[in-house]
Amino acid sequence: MDLPLAESWKIKMIEPIRKSTRSERERWLKEAHYNVFKLKAEYVYIDLITDSGTGAMSDRQWASLMIGDESYAGATSFFKMEETVNRITGFKYVLPTHQGRAAENVLFSCLVKEGDYIPGNSHFDTTKGHIESRKAFAIDCTIDEALNTQLELPFKGNVDIQKLEKVLIEHNDKIPFIIVTITNNAAGGQPVSMQNLREVSRLAKKFNKPVLFDSARFAENAYFIKTREKGYAGKTIKEICREMFALADGMTMSAKKDAVVNMGGFIATNMEEWYEQAKIKGIVFEGYVTYGGMNGRDMNALAVGLDENTEFENLETRIRQIEYLAARLDEFEIPYQRPAGGHAIFIDAPKVLTKVAKEEFPAQRLTVELYLEAGIRGCEIGYILADRDPVTRENRFDGNDFLRLAIPRRTYTNNHMDVVAVALKNVFDRRNSITHGMAIEWEAELMRHFTVKLKRL
Repeated sequence: MDLPLAESWKIKMIEPIRKSTRSERERWLKEAHYNVFKLKAEYVYIDLITDSGTGAMSDRQWASLMIGDESYAGATSFFKMEETVNRITGFKYVLPTHQGRAAENVLFSCLVKEGDYIPGNSHFDTTKGHIESRKAFAIDCTIDEALNTQLELPFKGNVDIQKLEKVLIEHNDKIPFIIVTITNNAAGGQPVSMQNLREVSRLAKKFNKPVLFDSARFAENAYFIKTREKGYAGKTIKEICREMFALADGMTMSAKKDAVVNMGGFIATNMEEWYEQAKIKGIVFEGYVTYGGMNGRDMNALAVGLDENTEFENLETRIRQIEYLAARLDEFEIPYQRPAGGHAIFIDAPKVLTKVAKEEFPAQRLTVELYLEAGIRGCEIGYILADRDPVTRENRFDGNDFLRLAIPRRTYTNNHMDVVAVALKNVFDRRNSITHGMAIEWEAELMRHFTVKLKRL
């Protein structure tokens, strides 16, 4: 008999969490205007709002914190981080930032102008926000199959090459670069195949356009290439990473995901022109080029985390937990974006709350119901997060409407996943009694989901 797979780590430290009562949660949620971002973390039992900066660092990472070099310029911690990024990605130039959206802000300030078009696969919230705040247009070229949540497809995050070519033809002189998000978060944490990355690269060369990877979960993408794509089973994760990045001209990275640190990010590229421009903006927005908004200790931890999390065993443990939760939801016939992605389960809210109109934001109502049921905080990745069309100011209802359950790395056990699954089942069992959703009382012009005020209808 084959041995079952266990975690590739053991627990050395714990943090207590507390349960709450239904009446407490009702009061807290009302005070937060039904926006779970506004809840105090102490009011949350199992926190799945994001996997960004919420993972548990390793003993080697904690040890590296103690020898961080906090020199303003030329810190040894930067050169450790730079060497690790060089080795794993193949990119020569590295510019640290305090997190991924800061990397986007620095680079896009150099490259994106009003009226530009940025094609890619399901730009996530900050990426789209940085584009649209500059009065440019984010053009989604994800394959149509990503919209069908019940379709089993190994690389549902892929770019539709025909869509991309059409955009390149129509707006050629207004396209500064193509962006590919690996894995594709907004489409359900779905991976992009190496073959698709090659096709994007070939098309980009044909039109003389650089390719940028949004790389927050690139290691998870490499895992799926290894386990799902023909010809890669015998390759290491690090070998696959080098092959992926050889197809791009640069990357932005939120290290709070696949490098398993609480704060940090960077830009990396082989384009000296990009680097020289970003250097100046980086100094203005983030700090000097060898710290860029980060402490030396955090750069040390980032280097170790990046090295550790580009090993197969770490990734296998992490993704198996996502698959475990997916299997429990299958038992209860709860619909989610299939197959299970790399960092989260994305519940298909309109298929659960079938009586809630899209104008009443089903995924946000489901997010509220899950918190009320068991103190579990997820995140709406759907019609509210999509923001309004920058031209018509109409709500955008053309994408998926998900409740995302993002699983922090090395933080919760499968017992916690069981609690999540059963709590969802309880909501699912009473779904027909939920006939109305949410209404917006106040919203920001951009990236409204973080601060929106809602009422329950």
